[in-house]
Amino acid sequence: MKKRFSIGAAMLAGTAAFGLQAQEAQDTMVVVGSRTPSQISQIPGAVWVVEGDEIKQQLETGADLKTTLGRLVPGMDLAPQGRTNFGQNLRGRSVQVLINGVSLNSSRGLSRQFDAIDPFNIERVEVLSGASSLYGGGATGGIVNIITHKGEAGRPNWHTQISTTSGFNAGDDLKTRVAQSVSAGNERVQGYLGVAYEDNGRTYDGNGDEIFPDIAQTDLQDNRRIDVTGNLTFQLADEQTLELGAQVYRSGYEGNRGVYFPNIDKAPQPSLGDAEIRDGYASDRDPATDRKMLNAQYHNGNLLGQNFYLQAFHREEEASFQAFPYTRPLPSQGRYGIEFAASKQNTDVSGIKALFDADLTDSVSLTYGVDVDRETFDADQMFFDLPSSDASGGLVQAESRTEERYPGYSVDGLSGFVQGDWQATDALKLAAGVRQQHMDVDVDDFTKRRYNPATGARTGVLIPGGKNDYDATLLNASALYDFGATQTWLRYSQGFELPDPAKYYGKAPGVSVGANPLSAIKTDQVELGMRYRDANWTGQAAVYYAWSDKVVENADDLSVSVVDEKKRDYGFEGALTRYFDHGFEAGGTLHLVRSEQKNNGSWDKRDARYASLSSATAFVGWTNYERSVRLQANHAFDLEDDSDHEIDGYTTLDLGMSQQTGLGKFSLGVDNLLDESYSTVWGQRAAMFYSPTYGPKYLFDYQGQGRTFTLGWSARY
Repeated sequence: MKKRFSIGAAMLAGTAAFGLQAQEAQDTMVVVGSRTPSQISQIPGAVWVVEGDEIKQQLETGADLKTTLGRLVPGMDLAPQGRTNFGQNLRGRSVQVLINGVSLNSSRGLSRQFDAIDPFNIERVEVLSGASSLYGGGATGGIVNIITHKGEAGRPNWHTQISTTSGFNAGDDLKTRVAQSVSAGNERVQGYLGVAYEDNGRTYDGNGDEIFPDIAQTDLQDNRRIDVTGNLTFQLADEQTLELGAQVYRSGYEGNRGVYFPNIDKAPQPSLGDAEIRDGYASDRDPATDRKMLNAQYHNGNLLGQNFYLQAFHREEEASFQAFPYTRPLPSQGRYGIEFAASKQNTDVSGIKALFDADLTDSVSLTYGVDVDRETFDADQMFFDLPSSDASGGLVQAESRTEERYPGYSVDGLSGFVQGDWQATDALKLAAGVRQQHMDVDVDDFTKRRYNPATGARTGVLIPGGKNDYDATLLNASALYDFGATQTWLRYSQGFELPDPAKYYGKAPGVSVGANPLSAIKTDQVELGMRYRDANWTGQAAVYYAWSDKVVENADDLSVSVVDEKKRDYGFEGALTRYFDHGFEAGGTLHLVRSEQKNNGSWDKRDARYASLSSATAFVGWTNYERSVRLQANHAFDLEDDSDHEIDGYTTLDLGMSQQTGLGKFSLGVDNLLDESYSTVWGQRAAMFYSPTYGPKYLFDYQGQGRTFTLGWSARY
């Protein structure tokens, strides 16, 4: 049978936290490159592995998961700081996020894929940059596969982690984390159970001012999160294993602070100006993410002379949003009012994946399989009592009625794929593959409701549902040459995305399902890359060019349209680390990207609401395994499009220190060391999306968090 050996994820440690570890050979196998365990040096593409210790070191400075990946993975945008990860792309395009191979992306683009798991339960994160169809839709920019901890044979192994974070601005800006896990087993059965709890307080900007909540996509202030993740691995026979995994995750608001609008009851025109943050908030629907996931994976190392992998999964997800203000006519009172409403969106996904991996000859191998999945979606919107809102300045949100928010739908997917590898010489490897994707979309009837300005009555128009389907054929081809310490590759690949059915349909009766079929928007990409590792240096770099003949855009009412205009993204991503004597190291990452859209025959800069910013990081560090210190700088470059929309970049510094003792490991981290005051990239984009249509700019311009200190302790026993 085929055997692959890893030279180790640490060879990619241009983003590594511990230089001495990066110099040692690691036998970590990665699956993100081909869906089967593969040696990193034999993957023709930019693969980045962020190990658990690196995640933990970033966590010790107060960073969350999406912030950690934005800092450590070249090509990935620096992260928003709220609940959403909207616009956190890879190579300027959308990223598909998975947990143990189960996609967290859905046809409905909610951008909450990183509001998904506590970093405590993560063993490592594998990232494949660039367009890919390995796991289906949504990976036009790349794939992020989160691998959770697994059980190990032996006596119970306990792990405890505690930390607290504060900026010392007020008594309500404290964040606390408590996590506990246990792992145990024998030769036949191993198990892991991890429970992590986080309690967030308020956040303050670099000027010491309390940050306004993100009323558009919600944030993590006064948020409580609990993640329970567990698995059991059964050794059924010498070459057969069965792994059963489950997760229950909840992340939701539980505070009493809200935005007070003093002028929402003014006649004849209310105002959202002069708002302030006050106690007294109460709502019948709070922002939250709830997820339940089941995952079963079976492996047979010798089924019909081949490796066989079978996976079955089910995911249920409920996403609730914050009350959002809408203008409502009140002709009987001779004025307009502000009515608040909050949506809740439900997604269920189930599927089966089967894969065979075979050696046809000593130099030729073949991977092939089939994926089957079904996704269902529905959404409603809760409207709140207007007199209660008026009387409380929008702080009290009492339910008045609930209506449909988007059309419900189901998507059934069936795809087959085949991938062939040919080891042409000891150094040269050629590969090519194809994926055929078929999707059936069934959209429910939907009643779209609006207020009549003359009467104030809320009337509805029926928008018929319907069925359609689409197919996509996706190709890839690559060549990789292995010089030993250096590998170079040339790769062509395709990925695709599906326009959001919930926002694409339901706009108007004229946009019927039958006459407006969804189609997969393909992204083609070419990439030339190189990676290198020796005792003193590790590095990886790639130049890429990606293009598509259609783009998805949001209208003023935030509905989705597919525009027949060409789009391209091209750039450079790379990371380099230098290891010195006595445990010192220095390095950094760089991503230069330009996004353009063809308009009337000329290439214009892509709209700043969607285009990625170039970014860079740099660090110096030292460790002797018992002690460590790391100073890190993160920089987002300015961005301006051809319509004079601008996003201002920023620079932050972070410091982390730790000491291993006989009583466990103690750590101290400082995030935003210089207390920089800045607007987040998402905040600047949100102002473009929502203002002035839905309110003044300040209401959506979500600010960056100022300096915070994190004190932590962890122990294994």
